[in-house]
Amino acid sequence: MGAKKRCQFHLGTDGQCNLAALRIVGQCPHCRAQFCGDHRLPEHHSCNNLEDCRQQAFDRNKSKLESERTVASKMATA
Repeated sequence: MGAKKRCQFHLGTDGQCNLAALRIVGQCPHCRAQFCGDHRLPEHHSCNNLEDCRQQAFDRNKSKLESERTVASKMATA
């Protein structure tokens, strides 16, 4: 078994995290970097792709709400 992977939070700087990266849930789905339990969430490691993630979630929610919208002509016949 190889050496433990370390958290990539502030990699290469003085503020680098030295905790071990989590094996299953430690990989960020947006930037594909490995993080410890403290930094695994995109908000906690300042993920570069966080704005894209938020925009995609906004667009999905918007289309879902628009598809469920009540149409006035259907209300009049009921």
